[in-house]
Amino acid sequence: MRAGGERGDGAAGRAAASARLAVGLALLAALLLPVLAAAEAPLAIHYLERRVERPTPLNNEDPVPDDEGGAGAELGLRDANVTGRFLGLSFALTRTLVEPGEDLALAFARLGAPRFVALNAPAEDVLALADLPEAKGTLFLNVGAPDTRLRDRDCRARLLHVLPSRAMLTDALAQALVFKRWTRILLVSGPQPADLLFAESLKASARKFGARIVAETRFDVRGADIRDSALREFALVTRGPEHDVVAVADEAGEFGTNLVYNTAAPRPVVGTQGLSPAGWGRPVEAWAAVQLQGRFRKLAGRAMRPVDYAGWLAVHAVGTAAAQLKSLDPAAIQALMLSPRFEVGGFKGRPLSFRPWNGQLRQPVFLLWPGAVVATAPVEGFLHRRTELDTLGLDEPECACRAFGRAGG
Repeated sequence: MRAGGERGDGAAGRAAASARLAVGLALLAALLLPVLAAAEAPLAIHYLERRVERPTPLNNEDPVPDDEGGAGAELGLRDANVTGRFLGLSFALTRTLVEPGEDLALAFARLGAPRFVALNAPAEDVLALADLPEAKGTLFLNVGAPDTRLRDRDCRARLLHVLPSRAMLTDALAQALVFKRWTRILLVSGPQPADLLFAESLKASARKFGARIVAETRFDVRGADIRDSALREFALVTRGPEHDVVAVADEAGEFGTNLVYNTAAPRPVVGTQGLSPAGWGRPVEAWAAVQLQGRFRKLAGRAMRPVDYAGWLAVHAVGTAAAQLKSLDPAAIQALMLSPRFEVGGFKGRPLSFRPWNGQLRQPVFLLWPGAVVATAPVEGFLHRRTELDTLGLDEPECACRAFGRAGG
């Protein structure tokens, strides 16, 4: 009897142990299921770029890197996955490059109804993609087009802007000039459409903050070798009424660098060259930015440029929203990013947020000389009832955007 009882107790014990093991495995599976699901199906983020033809730089300057923007997005992916690993979240990035003349809409269609696209393309391409019927479920994050009109009458409801607008850049420059009391501006513009847009934006910023354009001239580098004739050419171009600075509008970099030290009067050069406003730059190191700079240099082998920073921040913002929600649900992430309560860190000393009236990311703008950060806008003394960041670019009352469904913008 004792032997039989021992056998019976052993069978019952083994059965109980098996039951406990099954329960334990079930609990472990329940705990690991979110991690396993994330590993099997990471949230897909796309980086889509339209390549544009650029002029050959003068003075042996470095050309725009082929991976500008894309390298930043890649670093954003790495950072998002580092954070996501602790929450059982993972992300994947697909980079698509479209050459000049190729069909951007076809490239978008091949992505298969993407939910998140960091878009590096000219304004016309941005609008064309945002208006596609098959893009109704896509949240675009503009990292390459500074055109203010995309944040104004040509805004779109599912189009967020990570790159600062031209209005934000020229407002930052005007604030710095007014703070220094360099309010008399002689403006030299190039012939390209982007040059004229920058010039018009600077004029508006001057009016907004109390500076004045005392004279405006145009310069076309075609037909002249300014490497040999800059001393004479620019002495003629920059003669005019008494002025405190010479502002240059030369977004393609065709002549602006040569303007420095070649003005008729000894005046600082500001604008697209000289003292320049930018969302990011090599000298930026405050607020732990040196860590971001170091990680990017290790990845790309070069300094981080403004479009790289925008590419990084676009992917970082998606990862931040997912981490806040502890979810990879695309609809929930989109809803959070489009809501006024969403904030994201960007190594700029304060939380950044998207303006609910036009989708532009509020952010400080740096005034840079190649070796240093001269100032950071908003500049001291320029106040706003909501946040000083809204002194840069289109504020709600002056914005004609209606796509976000808010009165006055």
